[in-house]
Amino acid sequence: MAIGRNPIVVEHIRKTRMTELLSKGNRLSGRGLLEYRPIKIETGLIEKASGSAKVSIGNSQVIAGVKVEMGTPFPDTPNQGLLVVNTEVLPISSRYAEPGPPSEDAIELARVVDRGIRESKMIDLQKLCLIPGKKVLAVFIDVSVLDIDGNLFDTISYACTAALATAKIVQYEVSGEEIKASEEKIPLPVKTIPISITMARIHDALIVDPDLEEEAVMDARLTLATDSDGNICAGQKGCPGGFTVEQIMQAKDIAIEKGKENRELLKKMTGIA
Repeated sequence: MAIGRNPIVVEHIRKTRMTELLSKGNRLSGRGLLEYRPIKIETGLIEKASGSAKVSIGNSQVIAGVKVEMGTPFPDTPNQGLLVVNTEVLPISSRYAEPGPPSEDAIELARVVDRGIRESKMIDLQKLCLIPGKKVLAVFIDVSVLDIDGNLFDTISYACTAALATAKIVQYEVSGEEIKASEEKIPLPVKTIPISITMARIHDALIVDPDLEEEAVMDARLTLATDSDGNICAGQKGCPGGFTVEQIMQAKDIAIEKGKENRELLKKMTGIA
């Protein structure tokens, strides 16, 4: 699935106007530089999934479903379960999205979200081990992008996090080499709530939650994920442009502060502690 590297052709005069507004602390949308669009999170929408969540940030909208099944651990981590994130960009999401194999953009979306969840240690993978070296639980998160209007990194990340945090899985009883499923369902062993904050640099301005028009003209992009303790656990830079040391330090502070704010919002909307 190809997302399209240039979803909107922004006329030179519009780009100039955007830069002028940003230099004064304003955006075309009327938002402040560090202001997110409205975030909406719904959970439990897919009955057959262990957990699910539909998230919208502005007009960007995705849905994530969690499936848990038995699998074989990797040789280098025999005592840990598996975690896999897959992302599909549906043709209905944008007039620029085309059917076909996943594009580099779609693959990057999945890998960046996977890294934020994995490196935060959100799920205690050791508790998903049933028989060391032989049988573990594998957690698959499948994401479908329904509508593209910028900042898919955070939209997908929040959907995956909300789906995992509210998931219920079958409890297994292990006796020797025998594994038996019980009728009881339990939550996944969640240790922390990772939150990603995506920022864009347009000329000298640093903004959060870039929309589609802003993404079309941004010079550089940076996504930073923090855990519940405010520790930065993952990051990904995109676009050809760079950041100064001062801008990176500013981005770090923004990720921590906005992470706290969006984490509380996610908890409130999902009802998790």
